[in-house]
Amino acid sequence: MAGTGGARPGVFPTLLYADAKAAIRQLTEALGFTELSVYEAEDGKVLHAELVQGGGAVMIGSKGRGGLFDTAMKEAGPTGVYVVVDDVDAHHERAVEHGVEILMPPTDQDYGSRDYMARDAEGNIWSFGTYAPEIGV
Repeated sequence: MAGTGGARPGVFPTLLYADAKAAIRQLTEALGFTELSVYEAEDGKVLHAELVQGGGAVMIGSKGRGGLFDTAMKEAGPTGVYVVVDDVDAHHERAVEHGVEILMPPTDQDYGSRDYMARDAEGNIWSFGTYAPEIGV
């Protein structure tokens, strides 16, 4: 993501999935994320995973693994995450090739961005585009 000045990101969207391993596959294979780390429990549930895209990252885990965060997120609905990418059309094409549900095709926005919107296998909304606000840190 732009605007980070090479520093570590300061915000990490965190999503829990019923099938975190399938989510990691979809996010890496279809949506261009790179797996940084995955920690699993003895039963195979994903305790914690980090996936990166550009200069940003998301954290992924399995629902139903216990703990305070899992309990707090139990009734949470789908979330929306915006990810900055350099080539929206190529990114979109990759998602389509992998069967990702597209909610909005690549579209030029009035504010100068080019974006598209997709839904992952568990209902979370992912927007990918060129808009990258400059954050003075």
